[in-house]
Formats: sequence, C-alpha cells, structure tokens
Amino acid sequence: MKKISLTLLAAATTGSLLTAAPFLAIGDGAELFVTGTLGIRADDNIYTVEKATSDTIFDINPGLEITFGKDAALKGSLTLVDSFSNYSDNSKLNTNLFTGDLRANFEEGKLKLNFNTGFHEMNQNTPTLSGLTRRDQFVIGTGAEIEISAITALGADVKFTHDNFKVKGYADTDELSVPLKMYYKWTEKVDLSFGYSYRSYETTIGLDSTDHFFNVGARGQFTPKLAGKFSAGVATRKFDLRNSETLPGFDGKLTYALTEKTSIEVGSSYDFGTSPQGVQQKNLSLNGGINIKLDEQWSVNGGLSFRAIDYYTRTDDYLEGILGAGYVVNTYVKIMASYTYRDNSSPLAGASFTQNVFSLSTNFRY
Repeated sequence: MKKISLTLLAAATTGSLLTAAPFLAIGDGAELFVTGTLGIRADDNIYTVEKATSDTIFDINPGLEITFGKDAALKGSLTLVDSFSNYSDNSKLNTNLFTGDLRANFEEGKLKLNFNTGFHEMNQNTPTLSGLTRRDQFVIGTGAEIEISAITALGADVKFTHDNFKVKGYADTDELSVPLKMYYKWTEKVDLSFGYSYRSYETTIGLDSTDHFFNVGARGQFTPKLAGKFSAGVATRKFDLRNSETLPGFDGKLTYALTEKTSIEVGSSYDFGTSPQGVQQKNLSLNGGINIKLDEQWSVNGGLSFRAIDYYTRTDDYLEGILGAGYVVNTYVKIMASYTYRDNSSPLAGASFTQNVFSLSTNFRY
C-alpha cells in the first residue's frame, strides 16, 4: 500500500496537474464535480500521548460534489467523501471513513433561510481525545432571519448533534442548541444584537445539563478595514442532580484587512463544556491568524490558538500553531503544505504531550 500511495501522489503532482477534466451539468442550474485529495503526513505523535509513537500516513480521499440553484434564490450543495488513511508502520490503524453533508440556503427579499445535515465517521485526536478515538457524528440544523422593519431583524437557529463513540469509556451524547437574536441597525453597516441561547446536553456518562446564555453584541463592518461579530453576557449551566453555576460568557471573531492581500483574524470565547468522558469543563479559547495572498497562485497562512480547559479539579493548557502555504496550479488543482505544532500541559500524570505534523497534499475539483 505504501508503494501504491507514493505512486499516486507522484502522479498527482506531475502529469495529473496538466489535465483538467470538465464538470458535468445536471439539468438546469445543477452541476456535478469529482473531488479528491492525495496527501502524505509525517506525524511524530500519532496518539497524542506523553510517550510518543511516530508514523507516516498516506491519505486518499475521493469524493463527489453536487451544487444546485445557480442564479436562483435557493442554492445548495451535496458533498460525499470516502477517506482512506494508510499508516506505514501501524497498519492496524488504517481506516476507511465516510463523510456526507447537505447544505442549502434561501434568500429572497426580507427573508433568509438555511438548512444543513451531515453524517461524519471520524477517527481523530482532539484536546480532550487521545489515542485516535473512533466515533460517528450526525448533525442537523436549520435557521432563519427575517427583516421586521427598516431597522430591526429577528434571527433564530436550531441545531442537533448526536455523537456515538465506538470506544468504551466515552460518552454518547445528544446536544440541542437554540440561539435567538434580535438585531437593531445602529449604523448603515453595523447591527447591535440582543440574544438568548438555550442548550441541552444529554450524556451516557456524567451529568446531563441545560445552559442559558443572555447576551448583547454587534455584527458588521465596524471600520473600513475591521469586520466581524461578537456577543458577551451571562451564561448559566443547570445540572440535573445539583445546583446551577454562572460565568461571564462571550464569543467573538474579528477580521482586519491589513492590506488588499493580507488579512488578520482574532477570536475568543468562554463557555461551559463537557468532555467526551462526561467530565464538566469551563473553556477559555483565544486564537489569531494571518492570511497572505502573494499573487494569483501563491498564498501563505499562519495561526496560533490557546485553550485553557478547566476540569474543576485541574486545568490543562493546550497550544496549537500552524504554518501553511498553497499553490494554485489551475482552476481544478491546488497543492497545500503545512506544519502543525501542538502542546498540551497538564498536572495529570501522563496527560501532557507535544506533537509535530508535516503534511503535503494535492486537492482536485473537476
């Protein structure tokens, strides 16, 4: 398999780049694209644990994408991807995982509607998951925003997520979130917001909880170069078997256009959480990044994020940095290279780790 993967990767970065297959039109306003990724990763800590194990992974991800609604009020896409990950030294970790997503948007006059649903097979590490933990995730959501008057609008969303873990010791969960917001046009380009969010979290391990978040905020183009949105207020978590708890919740993301080709993004959030093992959390996240478009073909990016995970009995500090570059070969092919550094510092014995990942991939969309 290693030789096969290397051969495919070589083909992707040479002869295949010179040929562009056309897309297929399906009826009026619908198009079919064939997509794919051929990649290689060098990972020095595949399990994200203190005693590291390294490996080289080859990724082959063929897919299909159907877009519909071209030049219509209703637009959307259906994306299907079958992902193959092949480990050079640890073949028992080889996976074949499926992902499917359907998204649709409707916009006409004073009304905006959106819908999304997806099924994702995953085998991954996260700041609270180690050991390449296998799970299936189902997501469905819908939202609407309607203009009530010339200066007011009302927005509402509903999202349901079900996580089913395939490994013992992790909690299957059902999460339902319903954010509501009233928008008031403060200036021509900035809206003030007044919101309330409801969230229900049910878990097979640990405590079920219900969250309430009352907030105020703003969205829009704050200056000619600064845009984004933010909300801040009071978040309360009520547990089924004990008293409630309150914290100052916030969430925001801002983008600053440094030049025509360079943009800087910053974000932050503070909220309750529940780990996959059913442990209660309070999460503080800070992140920033830069994107530079050097010319029509070359782009570079960098980012740094920090997350403080308060488990009540301890706090873990998770740091992640990334450097990347992209090269557009033509309309259909793009080559990506990146380096990712991760560090988790924890007072819990065996929970600290560092990880370095180098990756190179070729992305296709015909």
